[in-house]
Amino acid sequence: MYDKSLPDVTFHTRVRDDSIGGSNPFRWEDKTTADFFAGKRVVLFSLPGAFTPTCSTYQLPDFEKLYPEFKAEGIDAIYCIAVNDTFVMNAWKKAQGIEHVEVIPDGSGEFTRKMGMLVCKDNLGFGMRSWRYAAIVNDGKVEQWFVEEGYSDNCETDPYGVSSPQNILEKLRAANNTKAA
Repeated sequence: MYDKSLPDVTFHTRVRDDSIGGSNPFRWEDKTTADFFAGKRVVLFSLPGAFTPTCSTYQLPDFEKLYPEFKAEGIDAIYCIAVNDTFVMNAWKKAQGIEHVEVIPDGSGEFTRKMGMLVCKDNLGFGMRSWRYAAIVNDGKVEQWFVEEGYSDNCETDPYGVSSPQNILEKLRAANNTKAA
C-alpha cells in the first residue's frame, strides 16, 4: 500500500497574489510533496470530497477547531487532501472559514493513487476519489497511519472515526506521554 514514505508528486495550486489586482488575484503555483512535508511534522488527512456532508460537518471543521491542541503536541501543520481541483479546494476552505488547516488539491488523484487509497465511488456519482484516512507524517515519512475500515470500491457506507481529529489527537498525546515518561 505504501512504503512509509510519501510519494513524490507535484500539486497544481492557485495562490493569492495581490500584485495581480482585479477580482481574481490568484496565480498558478506548483508545489511538490517536499514543499509541503520536508522538515515538518504534520497531520495529513484525506477525504472523499470537498463540500460533502461528513467532510464539511465534522472532519474539516474539527481539525480546524483542534488546531491549537495539535500544535501543543508538536504538530507544525495540518493538511487536508482530496481528489478535487485547486478551485474547488480553495472555494471549500473559504466557505468553511478555515484559517489554520491547509488544503492540498490532488485533482488527478496521483498522490492518492500512489498512497494506495484511490477508490471508485461511481455508486455516488463521484468517480475516483480518496478513501478516508489520516497520517502523522514526519519529514515525509509516515509515523502513524489511520485508515477507515471497509476500504473498497463503491462502498455502501462512509466510515468515519479512525481518521477523526479526536482519535488522532488521543493517539498523539499517548505517544508523547510515553516518550516523556
